[in-house]
Amino acid sequence: MTSLTTFYLSGIIGKEAFGADGDSIGVIKDLLVNTMPSGNNDPNQQLVTGVRLKIKKDIRIYSFKSFIVTKAREMLNVTCTGLIELSAQEVNYGMLLVENILDKQIVDLNGRKLVRVNDVRLATLPTGTFAIAVDIGIEGLLRRIGLSIPIKKILTIFKVNIPAKFILWDDVQAIDHSNLNIKLSKSYAKLHTLHPSDIADILEDMGKKSSMSVFASLDEEKAADVLEELEPNAQIHILENLPVNYAADVLEKMPADEVADILDELEDDKAEMLLKEMDTESSQEVRDLLEYDDNLVGSLMSTDYLSFSATLTVAEVLVELRAKKPESAELYNMFVIEDQDSLIGSFNLRDLVVSEPNLSVSSIMKSDPVHLLDDQRVGAIAELVSKYNLLAVPVVDQSNRLQGMVVIDDVIEDLTRKRRTNKR
Repeated sequence: MTSLTTFYLSGIIGKEAFGADGDSIGVIKDLLVNTMPSGNNDPNQQLVTGVRLKIKKDIRIYSFKSFIVTKAREMLNVTCTGLIELSAQEVNYGMLLVENILDKQIVDLNGRKLVRVNDVRLATLPTGTFAIAVDIGIEGLLRRIGLSIPIKKILTIFKVNIPAKFILWDDVQAIDHSNLNIKLSKSYAKLHTLHPSDIADILEDMGKKSSMSVFASLDEEKAADVLEELEPNAQIHILENLPVNYAADVLEKMPADEVADILDELEDDKAEMLLKEMDTESSQEVRDLLEYDDNLVGSLMSTDYLSFSATLTVAEVLVELRAKKPESAELYNMFVIEDQDSLIGSFNLRDLVVSEPNLSVSSIMKSDPVHLLDDQRVGAIAELVSKYNLLAVPVVDQSNRLQGMVVIDDVIEDLTRKRRTNKR
């Protein structure tokens, strides 16, 4: 029967390795884990393949196959049957745990946050020694400084436990790229499954270099959603360091009002460079919004809205909605226009769903809807929204031409952002 030996990286680093004759060979400085993929869920990707050993003043990396780790009364013993130095290629296929993982920041995909590695748990099996999890808990930190056992004994008296916090090796994504562009899981794909606001929180906790590396790995759609969720200073940092063509592509995927808010915070030269790189239609929408002063309704309106002719039927509108697949905010309120985009009515999703398919839009719309002028003061928004309990209000110019809509979500976000900025 083969026994399983589990131990921690902190317990083996600094240990002396002994030869068959009982004499000390050298001191263990680090362990090398294989990172070369050879198939899905390949356990060899976490196999310990090498050991960095200090022999007198010389430090080299040797094969771990000839090293045996045993544990007796919680004390680790390391013996070696012979030193076999690894080739440069074999070393390149691996990653040193102390140098590249310990104390590094990683993404806890389950907890949706950035955490720091306090220790690494390893296990010796008949097929080799493997890295199986990272310790992100307080116990791992206490173990590193040699206080884990005495503190646990004291806490036991009071019937208090230090909760263990581990993340399995495959559920971790390393994002501190200061050394080897580390990835512990197979790709960034797992990170991409998080909600944009979670990714934004993680990026804001990272160092600037790491946050840029992760953001640049996102596809344009996801990058646009994440950029929208970032704080203004983080948005500016990202846009100032991305290649202009990629930054412009990301901005084109965002609502024009959000882009205008971001570009308003950039240096004029940088903003103009991005606007010129964007496609003409998207760029013009943003330019039009930037013309409004910050204290006017037009500066807060969204130009992404849904408008229809009064002659369409309910069934025809539903067909258009299925084809357009609009964002949820666009469905808060839909508008009816006639010649030269003149606003004549509005209806919401409920009006549409409960109506017979053959009814015309003119028969379900509310005529002369409550609206805002694009050159009104922003203070008028709160009064109108609270009075009529609206989620979205159409915005027109002095000629009653529909210009956009103010969405209550954007108003709240803008007020919150200004409050945070003022506190700083």
